Amino acid sequence: MMTDRDSQFYATVPISDDFLSLSEPDQFRALPDSWYVGVADIVDSTGEIARGRYKTVNMVGAAVISGMINALDGRVFPYVFGGDGAAFAVPSEDAEIAHRTLAILRSWAKAEFDIALRAALIPVKAIRQAGRDIRVARYAPSSGVDYAMLSGGGLAWTEGQMKAGNFAVPPDDSDTQPDLTGLSCRWSNSAARHGQIVSLVIQPDSESNESDFAEIAKLVLSTAQSLDRAGHPVPEHGPPIKWPPPGVDLDAHVSRQGRNLFLHKLRLLAENLFLGLLFKSGMRLGNFEPVHYQRMVSSNSDFRKFDDGLKMTLDCDPATLSRIVQILDDAQKIGKIRYGLHAQQEAMMTCFVPSAMRDDHVHFVDGASGGYAQAAAMMRAQ
Repeated sequence: MMTDRDSQFYATVPISDDFLSLSEPDQFRALPDSWYVGVADIVDSTGEIARGRYKTVNMVGAAVISGMINALDGRVFPYVFGGDGAAFAVPSEDAEIAHRTLAILRSWAKAEFDIALRAALIPVKAIRQAGRDIRVARYAPSSGVDYAMLSGGGLAWTEGQMKAGNFAVPPDDSDTQPDLTGLSCRWSNSAARHGQIVSLVIQPDSESNESDFAEIAKLVLSTAQSLDRAGHPVPEHGPPIKWPPPGVDLDAHVSRQGRNLFLHKLRLLAENLFLGLLFKSGMRLGNFEPVHYQRMVSSNSDFRKFDDGLKMTLDCDPATLSRIVQILDDAQKIGKIRYGLHAQQEAMMTCFVPSAMRDDHVHFVDGASGGYAQAAAMMRAQ
């Protein structure tokens, strides 16, 4: 039975600004049994990447989070972005909203981009009955936002169930459009400044325990700490701005809401030209301060996260990368972890901006040439 305490659970989870401390299992709190976990990912994302559509893949994955944020009218809930998909958790009172939103998103992704998005909604109770757990922590990279971190093995189990066709959410059979207000990708990619942009996916081996994984995560994070800004791939003053913006076609598809695509794209190009000039000049417009906004874009970016493992997108020099790989190879040889790594020359960003006048805009970072999806594919191939 749902209680008020269960409903307000996530709001009571402490927010930490110390990412390294989140490698400790005792920093996470168990989700209530009455909650539900939603998962979605793109079928054959590897093939979509090979066809040069990774920015589209990222956008559709981020649309799951954007759609849920808007459907819940801004109520806080835990979510994680995975590159080619996303996961979230909601109290039982919001399960119907989550089911409907996922159904609409599945139909939208197919109609708008010809992408097959699969989705599932799974009770937390079922996760625990399967011998797994799902726990959550909150990490604030800045004063503007915080992101959920997940542990316990339950998320990996739900993704496996989804791929097996269990707990599936079928596509919506109407023409309803998801509310994706605030979702965009108008920033240009950030080039590596110190070597390569490295996407890492590290997961505990099935035979290892949480303390084993915590030890490896600490070693990797401590090594990455020696990098400039701990390997943050987005420049401190924000990502570059170019015109026309590289994601304008995607933005037009996402925000047109049934309007003429060509005309909507022209409108976005005009808007972006104005914004580009505003950012270039640094001129304040009312309460909007471009320099402050660009710095917050970088500060708010989720370039590292825990979600039943550790994921990072780092601007990494060769020597530091070699040390990280040695740590991971040694741990993998003794059965403590599995990992995948994909290197590229740029990082890209997908954004959710409820208001440019506030500091709570959300920015999902991934490698620009396959990122987390390619790293996960390499891990599965080992």
